[in-house]
Amino acid sequence: MKGDALAYCIAWAALAFAGWHFSGLAAGLLLSVGLFLIVMPTSALVLTRTGNFQLERGIRWGILVLAALALLSFLDLAR
Repeated sequence: MKGDALAYCIAWAALAFAGWHFSGLAAGLLLSVGLFLIVMPTSALVLTRTGNFQLERGIRWGILVLAALALLSFLDLAR
């Protein structure tokens, strides 16, 4: 459980860094601040309505995976 939060933070930071490295500052900021504006309210909504921490964790990781796929798709289209 404790390692999951650290792994999530590292993955999020790595994704933001990859966005900055491959697509510029705007992409890096979008993947850090933009995801923050999506993940935090979604987590709060899921936890207040269900109280299910496993569901919240799954949704949080799902959002991160979708953002990574979006970055990979953007990079593929930009070639």
